[in-house]
Amino acid sequence: MSPTISHPLLRSLRSSLSWHDFSFPHSLLLLSAIFAICCWAWLRLTQKKTSPSLPPGPTGLPLVGNLPFLDPELHTYFAALARTHGPVLRLQLGKKLGVIVTSPATAREVLKDNDVVFANRDVPVAGRAASYGGSDIVWTPYGPEWRMLRKVCVLKMLSNHTLDSVYELRRREVRKTVGYFRIRAGSPVNVGEQMFLTVLNVITSMMWGGTVQGEERESLGTDFRQVVSDMTELLGKPNISDFYPGLARFDFQGIEKRMKGLAKRFDGIFEKMIEQRLKMERDGGSEEGRDFLEFLLKLKDEEDAKTPLTMTGLKALLMDMVVGGTDTSSNTVEFAMAEIMNRPSVVRKIQDELETVVGKDNIVEESHIPKLPYLHAVMKESLRLHPALPLLVPHCPSATCTIGGYTVPQGSRVFVNVWAIHRDPSIWSHPLEFDPERFLHGKGDYSGNDFNYFPFGSGRRICAGIAMAERMVLFSLATLFHSFDWKLPEGEKMDLTEQFGIVLKKKTPLVAIPSPRFSDPRLYE
Repeated sequence: MSPTISHPLLRSLRSSLSWHDFSFPHSLLLLSAIFAICCWAWLRLTQKKTSPSLPPGPTGLPLVGNLPFLDPELHTYFAALARTHGPVLRLQLGKKLGVIVTSPATAREVLKDNDVVFANRDVPVAGRAASYGGSDIVWTPYGPEWRMLRKVCVLKMLSNHTLDSVYELRRREVRKTVGYFRIRAGSPVNVGEQMFLTVLNVITSMMWGGTVQGEERESLGTDFRQVVSDMTELLGKPNISDFYPGLARFDFQGIEKRMKGLAKRFDGIFEKMIEQRLKMERDGGSEEGRDFLEFLLKLKDEEDAKTPLTMTGLKALLMDMVVGGTDTSSNTVEFAMAEIMNRPSVVRKIQDELETVVGKDNIVEESHIPKLPYLHAVMKESLRLHPALPLLVPHCPSATCTIGGYTVPQGSRVFVNVWAIHRDPSIWSHPLEFDPERFLHGKGDYSGNDFNYFPFGSGRRICAGIAMAERMVLFSLATLFHSFDWKLPEGEKMDLTEQFGIVLKKKTPLVAIPSPRFSDPRLYE
């Protein structure tokens, strides 16, 4: 006997429904929908409970986050925060989430284990302004266009074969610098400025055959170096436009305007060189394979290329060479010379090695360099203490992933603090001491596979110019310490203080006095 249903609403409901309404297929469909909803709710709840949290970090302020507390010397500021918050930490930078990675293990996760995810860049406004809208190797998103640009640059401009073929260019410019220092023997010279011009002349000779000579050398070298220095400083400077994209059109700090002005100076040079080369081709006076610019112009005209090279991309590559290749190498030479001069025992070891391998009545050649293991160790140790790009170039994950047990959201700006890793006392004994001995016997390389030491980065976005930088720095250091003794002006003390930018530089330029080591004038020609 069924129970009596007395409630009017229930009686009405029962009378309005029949068994047909709840036939087996309909019931199964309803149960399936309920089950699916329950599963979805359970998964969401479970995911919420099990998904790793964001990295820890200092407390910020409403709307602005941690922006007001940023120190201009970001590499040391980030290192100090890591000592409190751990090897993966976050900063809320306006609307942008910044993530700082400061250990070999977490750097490996970013640059190797999740290389493809982190192969893109969070392009700053200054980067777009400097590189024709982000059209160069540094800022172009990972994909076919980037692979084409890197292949062109590495295989044609920076391969060992190409670098071997233009050795005479490097030799000529380094010998000019030796002559410059010889004439000014006994007087203070700005070492970094002259090394910048040496590298600039090598690069422009490779690109389009142009060098700076005569009286113009010193003045133009100073001017060019200032432009490049200003550009790299702007690239490393926190910019409100990057952290609040909706405000970018106002350019409150004037960074975009200033960068466009600086980039325009180089663009004028590029336009002039391109027009000259095109005119030579029209007149039939161009020689096959003459330089890098000619190769790029021919590549641009290839109609069957899978990924064509545009004129914008061509000029962006030239900008990469001028800006990326000059300041980094000359600053590395300057830091290395400062560290060497600060330790007389290191000077003696370098010069003893050079006299054994090169001799006192000979000129340094690049063929001597592989036989100078101590000098190699000096360069490696200088790059350990003063990596050219202390935070590398910031990465940007294309998908949310987990690093060091924490969630790193898609679109974050990820900094890898290689400067801090290179000075970590848990990795390096006496980490603040300049000790080349730690790199003897083949220890340390630039491949990016050792995440205790990777001054040129790692993974797909590793620096494309390692071979060029190594040759220029080692050849320059060997020549300068073989040809001269160096000392500071009377009463001066060595200042090794760094100044942060996307490229690290000496806060106080190295001004030193050269003294010829040999009496034979032919060794200074």
